[in-house]
Amino acid sequence: MGAMSTAPRTALVTGAGRGIGRGIALGLAATGWELALVGRTPEHLDAVAAEIRAAHPGRTVLTLPADVTDTAQVSAAVAAAEDGLPGGIGLVVNNAGVIERQETDLAADDVEDVWRVIETNVRGPLLVSHAVLPGMLARGSGHVVNINSGSGHRPSGVYTGYGISKGALARLTTMINAQYADRGVTVLDLAPGVVVTDMTQAMPLHDGREQWTPVSASVELIDAFGSGRLDALSGRFVRAGTDTVDSLLAHAEQIRDRDARTLRLAAWGEDDPVA
Repeated sequence: MGAMSTAPRTALVTGAGRGIGRGIALGLAATGWELALVGRTPEHLDAVAAEIRAAHPGRTVLTLPADVTDTAQVSAAVAAAEDGLPGGIGLVVNNAGVIERQETDLAADDVEDVWRVIETNVRGPLLVSHAVLPGMLARGSGHVVNINSGSGHRPSGVYTGYGISKGALARLTTMINAQYADRGVTVLDLAPGVVVTDMTQAMPLHDGREQWTPVSASVELIDAFGSGRLDALSGRFVRAGTDTVDSLLAHAEQIRDRDARTLRLAAWGEDDPVA
């Protein structure tokens, strides 16, 4: 079993007003986390905060409207969370993300829309992580969860920007791990599976889908990681609905020994000159 974290049991969740972010926020609140909710639409954040306060009276829940691609807004939101959450920010869930408006290939797509997706899905987590690191490093503890996707390592015939962004996000995860794991800040790529949201239901790719991944599966993994139980898997990729806390703990040594579940170049063998 992993050691329990010394980081405060507080979480900042981006994109918390709707969809997966809302579900993660509600789930973390139910497991005892104090929360800072970040998103672009104040009304959505206020509605989620009201749900949390009704279900958990006395729980700290901050609503911090911000566009995660705006440096000044991110800095202000993180500063407010550091001041308003007891003990500062212990866990960040970089959930805010978008996908292309069309389900098509690159040649047929609007390249500006492709870039909008890349910018939101990469710049957002980059800015948020950059802003929270000083506080976490000063405390000597902290956890970052990047909401990723199988699209980050599996090529697709559609949604080019989304795939690029999730691949880049996976590299950000490995960089944070390489630079800060030995200083107490750990990071995880978490794919939530296919969760019922307005975004997924609007995607032709999922027309007719009958099996969906419950957001509670993501909450279970995030709670375990934020609590320090999965720190041994820092820098790795996990998938809600397939992986469980117990299965990951059972295979943690194997994952580390094989350098598995991480973004890296596959060599043809030991004599591959680029290995």
